Amino acid sequence: MANGIIVFIEHVDGKVNRASYEAVKAAQLIGSETGQEVSAVLLGQAVGDAAAEVASKKVKTVYTVENEWLKKYTADAYTQAFRQVIEQVQPALVLMTHTYEVRDFAPKLAASMKKILLGDNIGYKIEDGKPVFTRQVFQGKLAVDVAPVGDDPHFVSFQIGTFRGDESEAGQAEIKALSVNLDADVVRQQPEERFKEAKAAVDLSQAPLIVSVGRGIKEMKNIELIRKLADALGAEIAASRPICDNDWLPMDRQIGSSGQTVAPKLYLAVGISGAIQHLVGMKGSRTIVAINKDAEAPIFEIADYGIVGDLFEIVPALTAEAEKMKQ
Repeated sequence: MANGIIVFIEHVDGKVNRASYEAVKAAQLIGSETGQEVSAVLLGQAVGDAAAEVASKKVKTVYTVENEWLKKYTADAYTQAFRQVIEQVQPALVLMTHTYEVRDFAPKLAASMKKILLGDNIGYKIEDGKPVFTRQVFQGKLAVDVAPVGDDPHFVSFQIGTFRGDESEAGQAEIKALSVNLDADVVRQQPEERFKEAKAAVDLSQAPLIVSVGRGIKEMKNIELIRKLADALGAEIAASRPICDNDWLPMDRQIGSSGQTVAPKLYLAVGISGAIQHLVGMKGSRTIVAINKDAEAPIFEIADYGIVGDLFEIVPALTAEAEKMKQ
């Protein structure tokens, strides 16, 4: 009989993607409310250090699966390996954070087991002892509650920033190795180098500090003001869609429903009005600071701190203060 929750832990060369701890936090919350035990799984090769790190969280067991076919990620290998883990562990619920990697293999995994994946959720509630999940539709204009039906297991992923990974409870878990059978008949894909659009491309979902710029910057040449502030703060630079559509910054810097979803410790929004398409990509940030000359801009509704004024006066002043702190 299926029981418990298992969390997929993403990593690159043994370094845990911190977004995975958001799924751990979600599992801990759901588990405490439904009386289910939580476990985690890492797929790969030489994952001992990563497993030890995850084992410091409040989960019962950290399962490790090491196989030469898992040395580099492919959707084929991860699907087959994770499916065999699920068949051995028999969880009722499989939780993941909605990263690019999860988007790639999770639908294939769920379909291979004839299950449905409830992806990119922004919350949950418990009804009659079972979790009901909340998803955004129509680019965040509406939210709907969805309850998985059918036999276990149920596959669920949460949007990055829905939970605070740094608030996942500490503990001491058992580490247990599992074996899987993989061969060339089931792993047909050949792994290639991880994709980067440009030399300076960055996964903004991992950035602790982000300075993001919108149409209030007016001209491409003024982006340099934002770049100087980001450099002074040691932050990554990002943008709303219009900036990237105009090629003022690369597309990999776009935040929003058609770009990246981020949850940094600090998100500084400069000249961004706060259209819903942008907000869905950054609303999970721990602290949001907005600078905009329009006091009625929607961004102020979710900002922790707001500065109403001319960014061309405020940004240079902030940059100067940040540079003083570095000295």
